[in-house]
Amino acid sequence: MLRTATDEDVDDILRWRNQRANREVSITSHEITPAEHAGWWARASVDPTRRVLIYERDGAGAGVVNFFDLALDVPQPSGFWGFFLDAEGLAERGATLPAWIEVMKDAEAYAFDHLGLHELHGEVLEHNAVVRQMNRRFRFVEADPETREVDGRSIVVIPISLRRDQRRGGDRRAG
Repeated sequence: MLRTATDEDVDDILRWRNQRANREVSITSHEITPAEHAGWWARASVDPTRRVLIYERDGAGAGVVNFFDLALDVPQPSGFWGFFLDAEGLAERGATLPAWIEVMKDAEAYAFDHLGLHELHGEVLEHNAVVRQMNRRFRFVEADPETREVDGRSIVVIPISLRRDQRRGGDRRAG
């Protein structure tokens, strides 16, 4: 289940984002400071082109889904997304894979059925083979890789996209 993040979630978001497993597959890999995180939240929580959602599993917070750069008032609405899970907590409970599948299903439904997007975009690091495979299962299409210098390292980023009519089951809008 996804719900809107609140001020009460800010500490959990920072803790999850700073877990090593999440930093290793993020474009920015440094440990986020509390001040940096507070600045991000101050901007993100009021940004009309962004939605920050908490993924809940078994009644507890288990991850974050970010939708950003949302263009909703255009003929073919689009936006970008990313997510990270409470990797450590889910691993302890043996729930990583089911949570991962569930958060992707919930995020896809939110993007297309709730936000009404025509196309959803994201990015994945080239070395993140497991996520790339899962993205393909969800029918995301990869574009040409881009090399970037971030946090003192050279990374290869692969843009991904999914159109509403490409998703499993196609366009599910009512009416």
